[in-house]
Amino acid sequence: MPKLSPTEPLIHEGAKIANSTFGVYCEVGAGSIVVNSAFQDYAYCDRMADIANTTVGTFSNIAAMTRIGPTDHPYQNAAQHHFLYRSSYYWDDVEDDAAFFAARAARRTTLGADCWIGHGAIIKPETHVGIGAIVASGAVVTKDVAPFMIVAGCPAVPIRARFSQTVIDRLLALAWWDWDHHALRSALMDFRSLKAEAFLEKYNA
Repeated sequence: MPKLSPTEPLIHEGAKIANSTFGVYCEVGAGSIVVNSAFQDYAYCDRMADIANTTVGTFSNIAAMTRIGPTDHPYQNAAQHHFLYRSSYYWDDVEDDAAFFAARAARRTTLGADCWIGHGAIIKPETHVGIGAIVASGAVVTKDVAPFMIVAGCPAVPIRARFSQTVIDRLLALAWWDWDHHALRSALMDFRSLKAEAFLEKYNA
């Protein structure tokens, strides 16, 4: 396995990146497409992910073949085909519709810290997935997801919270996802071995 870098993202073969930024220790899987997005520290996506107009939070876990922030067609117009806005594909005397593309790019999707997006999930534009949430495989997220909530289905609906509200509040207060690299390494064995409540007790949250 290649080692991740604090300075350059690990971009696997066939991935395409445009107008995007990356924090430390980030990874983009083979064949993925990342456009107009920001990966915060430690975030990664597996192979064949398609991510557009998205802020990917620290420690986000994005499985293969996901689609995050997929763009919409102008369905309220008489036609919704992309000849309306990719017009230069079809005619030499007209430019593409810059305003349409700017409006698309402005519809941001946000993934919170340490969320887990399951295989094949779709997350629509202008939705927010909360810290520590889980989006089940194949789910289609059309509404915001609360922190530490598990959602599934099409459209996705809440199934249950990962923890009690007391534990959730304590985790949010601890905010381990804001710890520096050294602090994470120092607590690594506790992250591995302790369940959430025991971890909170040890770290006085």
